[in-house]
This record gives sequence, structure tokens and C-alpha cells, in this order.
Amino acid sequence: MKSAAKVIFHIDLNAFFASVASINEPYLKNKVFVVGGTNLTTRGVITTASYKARRKGIKSGMSIVEATKIYPKLLVVPTDYSENKKYSDIFFNVLKEYSDLVLKGSIDEAYVDMTELSKRYHPLQIAKDIMNRLNKEYSLPVSIGIAPTLFLAKMASDLKKPLGITVVRKKDIVKKILPLPIKDLFGLGIKTYPILMNKGINLIGDFIKEENKETILSVMSIDSYNHFLENIKGLSSDIVNPSKYDIPKSISSETTFNYDVSNVEAIMLEMKNLFDESYNRLIKEKVICKTVTIKIRYSDFQTITRSKSIEDFTKDYHTLETLMEEIFYDNYNSEELRLVGVGFSNMILEEDYREDFNLFTYQKLIK
Repeated sequence: MKSAAKVIFHIDLNAFFASVASINEPYLKNKVFVVGGTNLTTRGVITTASYKARRKGIKSGMSIVEATKIYPKLLVVPTDYSENKKYSDIFFNVLKEYSDLVLKGSIDEAYVDMTELSKRYHPLQIAKDIMNRLNKEYSLPVSIGIAPTLFLAKMASDLKKPLGITVVRKKDIVKKILPLPIKDLFGLGIKTYPILMNKGINLIGDFIKEENKETILSVMSIDSYNHFLENIKGLSSDIVNPSKYDIPKSISSETTFNYDVSNVEAIMLEMKNLFDESYNRLIKEKVICKTVTIKIRYSDFQTITRSKSIEDFTKDYHTLETLMEEIFYDNYNSEELRLVGVGFSNMILEEDYREDFNLFTYQKLIK
């Protein structure tokens, strides 16, 4: 028997950094302003543009210089990282009142499995309740997409901003998704869609046409093509896994030699291979670290682990590799080894990193 479709919400805080700035400085609500830049308003790029700024053609990623040429009276507000985290936590805590299955997409968006609650309340009623609470109680406007898969829910939430609720069922795909511009296909890179457009793939509907398959495969791999097809047709994941993007406490790799080894060059070659394995995972997980650890086991099975930390978070390959080498040469006693390992710890998400970290802001972040 075919199981019933899931009810997945994608909830997106509208112009989040700008909303937080307006909460802290109410006078901004009637102003054309952006968040970002540096202490000098003529430098840097825009993190978020308020909706009044967007209506003038100003958008995130644009340089402050370019934006002020468009609108010379533009106000530039510095990013307040602690306040952004405070209101992000409020956002996620509210969502957890409705479901245990909440997946953080980023600081200002979440996927929520509302299947169980929807057995008692209509999904639109739930969505309106969440929207009204966040907007009225915390001044956090949101848009909500409701669909049977995570991908369709994400696409749906982008259709009405700000303060919109959109339902996309599988039967709605032809009407609501296929007519959209190809640039709106979630997950499609900003370098890819212009190439597709130059080849005549202008709409999402064009992407799924069989006659365009070979054209598209000249731009992307067959795996990527099939992945997008599944997403568009509503055949992709409907599983909201709250721990999917959890930060690992540590990342490490180790190996046991086929025979005991004392040749330093051979040992260091293997250590660097293990370093590369761990480093590739560090990059894949999008985290940065402060601590490098090595593990060595001697032929008599005596095992030691030694660590070394630096003051600031980093993902710089040379810095971390040098640290690994220093630890090894400081601790290896030239005897035969059976096992070696390399790892990283004391990590945070790269997107949460700011250069003005100190002990107090770091402790706040990891709570």
C-alpha cells in the first residue's frame, strides 16, 4: 500500500540580518538600508539588503560602492553577529515547539517535518500560526513553503516573499515549478544557469524535456542531471534529519602498518596521506579548527596522542600541516611504529567564524 505523502515545511526568515537590524534600531524600518560592509561604509560588500533597498535594485553580494552609486542616501549598518545568533536561536526554538524534526538549513532557514501535527491541524493553519507568532511576537517575518519533499518545499518558500505561504503538491509542479526561470532552480550554480540559457534552456520546464537532455549533458554530469530531474519531479528526499549537518567533535584518520616501521621518511609520508584524508573531510564538512592531534603506537603497543592548538580558527592547509609536523618531531623517539593517526578538533562551522572571536563569543556560540 502506498504511504501518504509527507508534509514538509521550508521556513525562511525574510531579509534576516535586515530584520534584526530593524528590531534593534526601529528607525531603520522606514529607511533604505543594507547590512554589511566594514567600519568604512565605502568598503566591503552587502550581506543583506532591506526590501526598500531591493526595490531600488540593490542586492546582497553587491559592493557598497556600487550600491551607493545607485542610491547615494543609502544607510549601511554593520553586522551584529551576537544579535543575529540570538534571533536565530529564537527562530529555531519556536519551530521545535511544533515538531521534533527540525533541520537547520542555515542561520535563517529550516526544514520541518509537520506530518504528525498535520494529522490534527491543517498545514495552512500551522503555517499561519508560525508566521503570525514570529512576526508579531519577535518582528521576524518569514516565508513558508509546504510540499511533500525538501526540495519542493524550498522552491515553494521562494515563490512569495516576504510573508508568503505557498503549497506545492506533486500535481502542482506543472503549474507552479516548470514555468519558473532556470536561474530559480535551487542548487543550480550561478555559473551554470547562464550557460544553459545560452543553449536555449530558459525555464525549469525546458530542463526536463527529453529533447534537451544531450544539450544539458554538455554542461553537467549525468549524475547531476538525474539529481535535478528527481528534485523537479518530486521524487527526491522527504526525510528531515535534525542531525544531518551537525558539526563533528573531531575529524581523524589512522592506519596500521603491515609491519613495524622506523624510517622517518616513510612514516611522515603516511602521516601526510592521513593528514590529507582528514583535511579533505574538514573542507567537506565546511568547518575550521584550532587543534591538530597526532596518534602514534609503538611496536610494544604503547600509544600516545599529542595535540597542539593555535590561537585562531583556520582551514589553511600549510598552517595545519606544519602544526602536524611539529607535533610529530617533538614526540617521536625514533622507535618502530605500528600505527599512526592525524586529526583535527576544537572546530566550528566556517560560516559562523568571525575574525573578532574571543573566548566569550566562542563560548556563546558552542552552547
